[in-house]
Amino acid sequence: MTTNDNATVSAPEQRISLPDLAPEFYRAMVALDRAARQGVDPVLAELVKVHASMLNGCSFCIDMHATDALKNGEQNHRLLSLPAWRETSWFTAKERAALALTESVTLLTQGHVPDAVYQEAAEHFEQAELAQLIALIIAINSWNRIGVTSRLSPAAK
Repeated sequence: MTTNDNATVSAPEQRISLPDLAPEFYRAMVALDRAARQGVDPVLAELVKVHASMLNGCSFCIDMHATDALKNGEQNHRLLSLPAWRETSWFTAKERAALALTESVTLLTQGHVPDAVYQEAAEHFEQAELAQLIALIIAINSWNRIGVTSRLSPAAK
């Protein structure tokens, strides 16, 4: 028997469709997302969304936001290195502060949001911008939980 090692594996079957079965909630999530993005640089917003989605293992959101990031001018090597962003030199101090805050908010059970992480972000973002960044991180974490729980999968490419 021969196997085709290059054959793709089908994605897990979607469990549930929240847009169909909880439409008011889903519309509220879309509105939350729209509000959370206000005032956040689009390139930084997509970096944060991809990073949180990688931490949460949400393939649908990783695919969507990496695609959006590339459309906004992000560079592929930066996206690919997000899991090891501390080991690279190509993220600005402001981006690094946002990525560290993203990790702390996303991985709350691993030490909550340390004062040092929050202070670093507060040094790089005006208060209103920091509030929007926090809102954006909370929103993408909510989307990740929807995607992972319902088993959303990116479209085949």
